[in-house]
Amino acid sequence: MGCVPNLFFFYYCTLKMDKLTREQRRKNMQAVKSKGSKIETALAKALFSRGHRYRKNDKTVFGKPDLTFKKNKIAVFVDSEFWHGKDWETRKYEHKSNKEFWHKKIEQNINRDQKVTKQLKRNGWKVLRFWGNQVENKLDFCIIKTEKAIDEAKRKYQF
Repeated sequence: MGCVPNLFFFYYCTLKMDKLTREQRRKNMQAVKSKGSKIETALAKALFSRGHRYRKNDKTVFGKPDLTFKKNKIAVFVDSEFWHGKDWETRKYEHKSNKEFWHKKIEQNINRDQKVTKQLKRNGWKVLRFWGNQVENKLDFCIIKTEKAIDEAKRKYQF
């Protein structure tokens, strides 16, 4: 529906910022996974094919990391840019509807991520965090960084 220059349509067009219908948005949000996402799976499969064994979403480790190398005390998180607030200070102004809700939600996620990282480090864990686009576009970088952390941990814990 195009915006016609009369008061009703002006009001309607300025309030309706979302390009999707309510039903489309609902289905879109339902499809978002908290674990087993494409980006997480891509990294996990690549590491597995290189002989590395890990736990996925281990509840016994604080923060339930996406991948856990428990013996080496390495926690790997694969964070999506939207939900975890990549470039938040500039991108938060891109939200067009329900701004208060989204700002609060994403800022809570950012704060939780910081607390989890801090607690794990305090407990002697090496924490690796990758953005989704890093995994998608630079998978080799993520693998090398993870393998380097594994090698360092093996040297550290050898007797």
